[in-house]
Amino acid sequence: MIETNEAAATAPRRRLSRRLLAVAVTGTALAGAGVTAVVLGPSAFAAGEQVNVVLTTTSDAGGRVLTRRLEPQAPVAFAGSSPAAGTTVTVDENVRHQTFEGAGASITDTTAYLFRGGPISAATRDDVMRKLFSPTDGIGLSFVRNPIGASDLSRPGNVSLDDTCCTLDDFGANGYDTDVRLLTQQAKQLNPALRVKGVPWSAPGWMKDNGRMDQMGWLKWEYYPLYAQYLVKYVQSYQAAGIPVNYVSVQNEPNCCQAANPTAMNYPGMSWNPAGLVEFTKNHVYPAFRAAGLSTKVLIHDWNYGDYANFGAAILADAGVRNDPLFGGIAWHGYFGDMGVGTQVHNQYPAVPQFSTEHSGGTWIGNQHNEDLTDIIGYARNWSRSIVKWSLALNQNMGPHNGGCGTCTGLVTVQEGGARAGQVDYTVEYYTTGHLTKFVRPGAQRIESNDGSAVRNVAYRNTDGSKALIAHNAGTGAQSLKVVWGNQSFTYPLPGRTTATFTWAGTPGSGTPTAGPTTAPPSGASGRIVSAATGKCLDVTGSATADGTLPQMWTCFGGPNQTWQRASDGSVRSLGKCLDVQNGAVNDGATVHMWTCHAGLTSQQWTYTAGRDLVNVRSGTCLDVRDNNPADGARLQLWSCSGGANQKWTVP
Repeated sequence: MIETNEAAATAPRRRLSRRLLAVAVTGTALAGAGVTAVVLGPSAFAAGEQVNVVLTTTSDAGGRVLTRRLEPQAPVAFAGSSPAAGTTVTVDENVRHQTFEGAGASITDTTAYLFRGGPISAATRDDVMRKLFSPTDGIGLSFVRNPIGASDLSRPGNVSLDDTCCTLDDFGANGYDTDVRLLTQQAKQLNPALRVKGVPWSAPGWMKDNGRMDQMGWLKWEYYPLYAQYLVKYVQSYQAAGIPVNYVSVQNEPNCCQAANPTAMNYPGMSWNPAGLVEFTKNHVYPAFRAAGLSTKVLIHDWNYGDYANFGAAILADAGVRNDPLFGGIAWHGYFGDMGVGTQVHNQYPAVPQFSTEHSGGTWIGNQHNEDLTDIIGYARNWSRSIVKWSLALNQNMGPHNGGCGTCTGLVTVQEGGARAGQVDYTVEYYTTGHLTKFVRPGAQRIESNDGSAVRNVAYRNTDGSKALIAHNAGTGAQSLKVVWGNQSFTYPLPGRTTATFTWAGTPGSGTPTAGPTTAPPSGASGRIVSAATGKCLDVTGSATADGTLPQMWTCFGGPNQTWQRASDGSVRSLGKCLDVQNGAVNDGATVHMWTCHAGLTSQQWTYTAGRDLVNVRSGTCLDVRDNNPADGARLQLWSCSGGANQKWTVP
């Protein structure tokens, strides 16, 4: 059903022979899921820019009965003026925050069994996978977080990837992970931008002091090196199947959930304390990954916001964990605590990436629709780069499950047995997640928008310049929403119990213009930039040329990624990118990264002083070796100029 409202029908339009639309809505609906395909297009200058609108609406107090399912509405258009509204959201794409890496769910053993174990046909499975992962024919899920071995959402039985003591000679021989890996491979083929994360619930029982995967138990000290190799073998098994593993955590929910009564823990889990995880990560996992030539990053914590103060904070405070090039960031779960902890962590450690990696839907949630949008908006506004649900699929009885959660729900429900055996239902979580993943691509940046209580929102700018604003009206009555962008705006009547994604292209018609990329590099001397504190060279990590690459300090060896040009425009360049301050930040601790060079952008301009400081023109603060770290892999930041040796440089 496509509804037309008066505001949409009468919104002013301007015919532009060169106008490029952000989203072209086609008339091809996805059978079963009821999703209409959309195509993101390139940018143009704003002039009555068309805005495409997609809505999802629920009709019940529980937020599970759908009356609209990602349904396109009549487009509206930006205009020089628009009516006042109860809520006004101003979108400023010139203020940019964290990079979006993806959103999705977990391909659990439960999912693998339901998709490949017989309840549905191969043709149905392929259709469902396309609707889940294809960016064009589905909702484009872009992040999976998969258990390494059994979890609570597995078929009954606590199985690791090598249950034979006391070597790893039989790793993978039991085939337990085969179907999960095959589904991940299919998902990666459908969406090449897919990010993959692995995480164990427990080490193999024979490595633990209780001899079993459930009932908690501690990893035996003598098995620390071998367990690190277990994780290496997991990553290598996926690489061999053509699936890069972007991230691993060494433990799901460490010390959860029956620490006081471990024998009551009826699904796989393992006890840790922060000191043990620091030791294992820093002195076993990092060296094992490096020795194997793996670039997979390690995430810490992987537990609730509410558990950070008593657990994750001590791990993150360890500079040896945090400053290693293989450190990937901190992972959050949403079951306990205030997601505002993410902002507290960002303020203390602005260079640390954050990821939301688990929050299941379930029957205990009062309103699933509202809960999902609270998460999608709130996690992003508190610096998460990903938003990941729990199991991708369950059956109509919320199983199979291996102890643990018997009331969790997924993005799809597979009918197993009964009159509807083999059919698949798409839950509200499929559509709420699709409001993000269908319109926001990996690599997008969150951009500034003011939040409100009546209509909450979050905004992104894709790498092609197209914008997506996700807005949610949790109330039962309609809310008028005015969206301001540059010197233009539109007003939209957002129905009650409704989520909207507004998408458009172009450049705002007023405000501070985004600087254009420099077309030709200016002249300037080239050579090494060397720290006076350590004698090590400023180095582009991994010789990467992607925007957002973090530079590091490394033993000088003369490679091109250690060759820098101090250009005549004040920029400092290597490998075709500029040394830049993330989001133009001016605070102490601001992250320094590599970014496409833009003419006149002061966050990319540096002054070399007589005192050998490199001072950022925008902030007036100094390029600084974080924590005065002398090790290879030390990171860079901005800090108030103090005269310390870690702020002194020899330059070309």
